[in-house]
Amino acid sequence: MRLRKGLIPLATAVVLATASGTAYGSASGSPGAPDGIRSITPITTVYTYGQKVSAVAIEYGATVNPRTLDTDTFSVTDTIYNFRFNPIEDLPKLAERTVTRTYTNSAPDTRDDHRSTPGRYVIVELDPADTGGSTVIVSKCPTFLCTVKVNPELPTRITQREDVHGQPGRGAGKGPVLARATPRESRPVTAKPVNHLVDEFTYGSFLSGGMVLPYHYHLPKNYQPGRTYPLVVVLPGHGMGWDGDNLGVQLAADIPATAWLQPRWTGTSEDVIVLAPQHQRVGGAAEADLLVKLLDQFVGQFAVDTRRVYATTVSYGSQLLWEAFAKRPDLFAGGLVTGGFPVNATQATAIAAAEVPVWITHGEHDHLLNVSGARNSTSVLRQAYGARGKTPEQAADLVRYTEYADAAFSVPDYHAAFGPTYEDAGILRWLLDQAKP
Repeated sequence: MRLRKGLIPLATAVVLATASGTAYGSASGSPGAPDGIRSITPITTVYTYGQKVSAVAIEYGATVNPRTLDTDTFSVTDTIYNFRFNPIEDLPKLAERTVTRTYTNSAPDTRDDHRSTPGRYVIVELDPADTGGSTVIVSKCPTFLCTVKVNPELPTRITQREDVHGQPGRGAGKGPVLARATPRESRPVTAKPVNHLVDEFTYGSFLSGGMVLPYHYHLPKNYQPGRTYPLVVVLPGHGMGWDGDNLGVQLAADIPATAWLQPRWTGTSEDVIVLAPQHQRVGGAAEADLLVKLLDQFVGQFAVDTRRVYATTVSYGSQLLWEAFAKRPDLFAGGLVTGGFPVNATQATAIAAAEVPVWITHGEHDHLLNVSGARNSTSVLRQAYGARGKTPEQAADLVRYTEYADAAFSVPDYHAAFGPTYEDAGILRWLLDQAKP
C-alpha cells in the first residue's frame, strides 16, 4: 500500500505514535475488591484489510463465575484511525466497539468454541465489522510516500460496567465479588498483545553485498523435514517495506501473509510454507537479485517442494516478482499479482519462454496505479506467448486477468486489489494447483 505524505504530517505522527497508548504494566484493583483486575491483554486478528483488536482478556485474582457475565458486563473503546483513510491526528479518537461474546478461559486468548471454561480470564470478543480497532499506524514518511508499522502502544480501553464475581463456594449464588463495577472508569491495556497467527512467524535476516533483507517465515505446525511443502513467497506493498522501525508489519497490514495458513482462505487444508520478505524499496532489479539469493538459501535450508514455489504480491511487490521471474524463472511455478506495476517487454519474453503462469488482478478505479498498466501487462504477456506459438486460448490460460469494479471491495480502497482477490479462494487454489514439469 502506498500512502500520501500530505495526509499524514510526520511530526504529528512521531508524537502520536509514542503517546497514543499506555505503557504495559499491572492494572490497579477496583475499590472494595482487593483482587480487582490483574491485567488486560489485547488479542488481535488479521482480517482482509489488516490487523484489528478482535478481543480482550481481562484477568482477575480467582476463577470467575461465567454465569454472571453477559455482553453488557464490559464496554470497549478503540481508535477510529485507519492508516488507509484517516490522518494520524485521529489516532487518539476513540469509539465504542460492539461486544459479541463474553466468556471465561484459563488463558488470555479466545476459544474456537466461544464457550466458558474455568479460569481467571474473562474473554470479551468484538465485532470485526466495527470501524475501530486497527493496529497499524503510519511509521515514517521519508519521501512523499509513507511506511507503516504496528502500533507498539495500543489505545484500546476497557470499562467494567457490572460487578464480576468468583465461583460460589457451594455452587449456589453469584459468588464473591472479585471486582466492583466502575462504569465511569476506562482502563488501558496492560499486557503485550496476543497476535493470532502473526506471533507464529519466525524472524530471519539475509545479508548479501552489503544489503540486508529482513523476512519472516512460517512452517507448518507439524513440519517434517522428510516431507516437502509448497512455498508461497509474499511480496508486500511499498508501505510495508523495511524502514528500520517497522519490523514484521508485512504480516499485519493486510491478509496476504496469514491467509495461506488458513483453509477458509485457501480452500484447501494442504500445509504450506510462507516466506514474507520485507523489501527496502531501492529498486526492483537490486531487490529481485537479493530475493533470488534468499530463495536459493531458503529452499536449501527447508523442506520445500521445488516444483511448487509461488510468489504473490501487493502493489510495489509486483516489481520484484516481474524481475525475479525474468531472472530466475526456474525457481517459480506461478505468480499472483494484485494491484501491481506493469511488466516490461523483456521480462514478458523471459516469463513466456519459461511458461510461468500468472494471474493479474486490479481495481477498475485504482487511484494509485491506473488499471491501464494491468491491462497492458496482460496484453504484453499474452503477445509474448503468441510469439512462441501459443494459441490465444493457451495464452489466456497462462496469463489470467480479473478486473474488479468498486462493488467488489468491502473497504473502499480501490488500490487494494488483494482484498477481493484473497476473498476468492478459487484464485488462491489456482495458484497452489500450479506445478513445474
